[in-house]
Amino acid sequence: MMGVLVLNQDFTPLALCHVNRAFLLIFNAKAELVSESKSRVLRSISQSYPYPSVIKLNRYVNLPYRSVILNRHNIFKRDQNKCQYCGKTQDLTLDHLIPRSRGGKSVWTNLVTACLYCNAKKGDKLISETDLILHKKPIKPSFIMFLKNLNHQKQNEWGPFLEPKSHN
Repeated sequence: MMGVLVLNQDFTPLALCHVNRAFLLIFNAKAELVSESKSRVLRSISQSYPYPSVIKLNRYVNLPYRSVILNRHNIFKRDQNKCQYCGKTQDLTLDHLIPRSRGGKSVWTNLVTACLYCNAKKGDKLISETDLILHKKPIKPSFIMFLKNLNHQKQNEWGPFLEPKSHN
């Protein structure tokens, strides 16, 4: 499914929706088309319409802060389904950088994706006590970071709306 990026009235990213929902929002004047697919169109029996890629709501929607839920699936997604020690993409599990046996918590910055081999090799040690190398320091991802990675197909039209704004 190719999703459509939904922007709030102030152009901040809100969510993804199905193209049918996006078309109805535009058709009912609840949203406006910001960017369309260059390679696709929507067709009815008698007409063709632009295939939406980015839409903007006509009314501002006030949403509370949205954070990404800490769970196994989202940690794998953040780490691009790769062992953070060796890069392997099979037999993946979670590893606590500071082991639970040493007081390590289950938080974004202490959990990484690891293959079974590297996880067993590390055991209940700290990384500094092994010959393993952590390739990327774990971070708590933002909601926008997850929006960027939700669609498997690259959406070039989304780039300007998902990149952090520089304040010069």
